[in-house]
Amino acid sequence: MKTKLERIAEISRNNENEKFNNIIHLINPELLMQCHKDMPTNKATGVDKVDKQQYEVNLEENINNLWERLKRFGYKPQPVRRTYIPKATSNKLRPLGIPAYEDRIVQSAMAKILTAIYEPIFMEFSYGFRVQRGCHQALGALTYILENKPIRYVVDADIKGFFDNVSHQWLIKFVEHKVTDKNFIRLLKRVIKAPVWENDKLIYSEKGTPQGGLISPVLANIYLHYVLDLWFEKKVKNECKGSVHMVRYADDFVCCFENKNEAQEFYIKLKERLGKFDLELAEDKFKIITFGKYADKDTKKLEGKKPDTFDFLGFTHYCSKSRDKKRFRVKRTTSKKKKQSSCLKIKQWIIRNRHESPKWIFKKLNEKLVGYYNYYGITDNGRAIQKMRHHVIRTLFKELRRRSNRHRLTWKSFEKMITEFPLKKALIKVNIYNVISKLAIEKL
Repeated sequence: MKTKLERIAEISRNNENEKFNNIIHLINPELLMQCHKDMPTNKATGVDKVDKQQYEVNLEENINNLWERLKRFGYKPQPVRRTYIPKATSNKLRPLGIPAYEDRIVQSAMAKILTAIYEPIFMEFSYGFRVQRGCHQALGALTYILENKPIRYVVDADIKGFFDNVSHQWLIKFVEHKVTDKNFIRLLKRVIKAPVWENDKLIYSEKGTPQGGLISPVLANIYLHYVLDLWFEKKVKNECKGSVHMVRYADDFVCCFENKNEAQEFYIKLKERLGKFDLELAEDKFKIITFGKYADKDTKKLEGKKPDTFDFLGFTHYCSKSRDKKRFRVKRTTSKKKKQSSCLKIKQWIIRNRHESPKWIFKKLNEKLVGYYNYYGITDNGRAIQKMRHHVIRTLFKELRRRSNRHRLTWKSFEKMITEFPLKKALIKVNIYNVISKLAIEKL
């Protein structure tokens, strides 16, 4: 199966006009079994209340039964259970869709096939939900562009409620550019049109791909590939006289311009472009700022102040200099919003688990800190991650003191506890310039 998917990827890479008209047969027991094995355990269950361990009880029978239904088109996705998770530092809730376990297997199989077809033709400046790409690569690409290209202005943009507003009609049209297998398209329509189960009611909609569905990330990339990426590459770049670049991660993207008038024109055209495909720009998150190697001189001349900053992928980017003060550098620190969110989450976790043994608490906190350092431990962000570690120590001491009114924990006793169960030290895990050196620089 791996060889077949690699062959599809090779064909797609070598011939961008190739259309695939017979791929439904790839969804067979072998692929379905592999998708089941790849499924993580201990995940929330859908409306069927079935998890991975329960499905494995009669695994071979279940897989064969699923395949038989897929073959005769007797398969019908169950409703997607909708739940809401709170947004830290905000009263808003983020909707999350949880498909039934069997539907997750089918979605995973379809996602593997679509990824094999589309991954070779996606643009270089697209980094979200892609093979061997991620946030750090996107940050590296953006850093290289801002430090080495004649950029003077940055357009920071975000699409309002993207996953909730993807048009099913447009999405099918986009997929049909490469996939002409009617049976596969028929199955795709059933998957994306599956109703949502919320408050004991079934909700049907002609738009949206539930956040949480395994097929949603690749469908989102396909949608934005045709709506945004191709348009930017083929039209916007050709119409601009100055240097123009974009870095996109899912629905969050940053565009870099040499000329201000072209950045302003792009804003107007972008609103029109997104509106054509039933999408809307998040006005409260959109801004055009002076940024780049000439920003310090430009802003002081016009406004007499320092260049503005912008947030991208959880980091606040700002203009700075190298240590010898001779070279322009883009530096970044954890954004205020993400910092507050992380501090609140860790505090809530400690409050919920302060009754546990210190050994267990410190072990779990170390796991969380390692994950935090792995993402935010990036060049120039050492001070911010060190502050996060201090916040954990202060919060932990404060909450452990509340475990008993008779025997209050003293700082001296707490220091002994930290000596016995040390917390991981804040470390820079990602050198942004090592990331840049591994990128396809000539394509940026």
